[in-house]
Amino acid sequence: MAVSQRVRHHPCVIVMQPVLEIFAADDFALWPVGEHESYGYLVLDGERTPAEVGTAVMRIADCNNFEPQEEHGPCPTDPLGAFLHGLLTMPDLFAAGGFRVTDIATDTVFVEPGCCNGLETWRDWLEVLDGTGCSYFGHDPSSAAERVGDTVRLALDAHAKDGSPVIELPVDQVRALITGAQTDLRDFHSLAGTWAEQHLPTHAAAVTAALARALDLELELTE
Repeated sequence: MAVSQRVRHHPCVIVMQPVLEIFAADDFALWPVGEHESYGYLVLDGERTPAEVGTAVMRIADCNNFEPQEEHGPCPTDPLGAFLHGLLTMPDLFAAGGFRVTDIATDTVFVEPGCCNGLETWRDWLEVLDGTGCSYFGHDPSSAAERVGDTVRLALDAHAKDGSPVIELPVDQVRALITGAQTDLRDFHSLAGTWAEQHLPTHAAAVTAALARALDLELELTE
């Protein structure tokens, strides 16, 4: 991992949060959504408002809103069915975002999901701890995590030419952070299931199942 800034060792308060990249949706009218600016991030956890859950479901559906393969059936003609068709029929789903790591004491970001990174690949963090020992999380920035012995080195942009925020954390701390972020995802999914029953009653079960796949929570749901 090529970075030029000195590693920080001062006391800090590190949080890891699952975040979804959000675009503005001024013309969206299929269900209530919140007001968000484009290219921001929405934290996914069990504390979201109904409008924020609606925004997240809209964004995840929109990430997969393209014509599926013929074997997944014809696209419905009604606006709601058409918008949800990709989410409900595609086998491999995408949810733009990932796990963001921040020192909330200084508002310093050490990992931010880049372009092409998705929440469905959050288990790449486990590869850092127990597998290959290194993972990248998209580009612009090219955030990365690398295990070095009993520590994990996080860099906001491993390819930055003028330095990048970098920190080293104990492996056990990173494992606990991952567990916490996974719990946040599961709490959000539970909240989204209740939301779907209220706002998408005819599609609630299918949408809830699709969201589990998009967030790679299927294994937890079937235990």
